[in-house]
Amino acid sequence: MKEIKRSDQTRKNILSAGRLLIGKHGYSAVGLALILKESNVPKGSFYHYFPSKEAFGQALLDDYVTDYLTRVDTLSSGPGTAGEKLSAFWTAWLTQSGSEGIASQCLVVKLGAEIADLSDEMRTVLDQGVATLVDRIAELLIQGERDGSVVAVTDAQATAQMLYAKWLGAAVLSKLSRDELPLRRALAETKASLFPETGH
Repeated sequence: MKEIKRSDQTRKNILSAGRLLIGKHGYSAVGLALILKESNVPKGSFYHYFPSKEAFGQALLDDYVTDYLTRVDTLSSGPGTAGEKLSAFWTAWLTQSGSEGIASQCLVVKLGAEIADLSDEMRTVLDQGVATLVDRIAELLIQGERDGSVVAVTDAQATAQMLYAKWLGAAVLSKLSRDELPLRRALAETKASLFPETGH
């Protein structure tokens, strides 16, 4: 059992080191040697866990999507109205109290265009993750209409996709300008369009 746990930890260490490096420098710019150095794993051991860099990238994105959706599900199942949950989700995209917001850590922003041309398997992982996230947002929009915390929308799925596209674009603009103003404007527009005047 100890050997299995150590094996799992080594795999986790490789993925964690890779996420930090690739999140900062991009997928193509980060070689296996740097990932192995940061995770203190010999090259031979890497291939025990991942048959190729692409397989590693796919596992990294699988982990990222799983972690992200778990955080969204925790928020969704917590206390408060659907409107409050949506407000908390969008606000979390911005830097708060010295900690990075979702936008600065988002691998869809950082890698979406790059991997779409490099690996269909990696593209599919992100695409499916985004589709699931949009479903979660749509569910909260429907719940919000029911509890009165969100204005009624004609098509919750289309609105959720539009909102995510707005925030993704704002995140890209913020990354380019190194300024959170696009994100703050997206937050203001989102709140104005979704929440009743007495809301959030």
